[in-house]
Amino acid sequence: MAKIQTYKDLIVWQKAMEMSSMLYPIAKKLPKEETYALSDQMRRAAISIPSNIAEGFGRNSKKEYLQFLYIANGSVCELETQLTLCVRIGYLTETEIQPLIDLLSEIGKIIMTIAKKLTDTQKSL
Repeated sequence: MAKIQTYKDLIVWQKAMEMSSMLYPIAKKLPKEETYALSDQMRRAAISIPSNIAEGFGRNSKKEYLQFLYIANGSVCELETQLTLCVRIGYLTETEIQPLIDLLSEIGKIIMTIAKKLTDTQKSL
């Protein structure tokens, strides 16, 4: 396994970037009246995930890194909720969102695994 030198080496960041790219065409399917509401909020949540992973990685302490990972995970939950709402109100179908939901679930699990390892190493110091 190669040593992680930058946030770009993190699998979770790479998956979050992939998910963000997948979200844009989905968000464009929403009605025009949602351009500055739900669609915009979904794009911001999607962008927040890899951005917070990267920012946390670039911080000078494990405590700060953890905080940004928790923020990224919050954005995972936010986006899952928004996608589910789009299905409930008839803007999107389950089939359309399922690949994103699956990827978000995987990203969330990886984020929490990293957070747990960081927390465990903090406790052992």
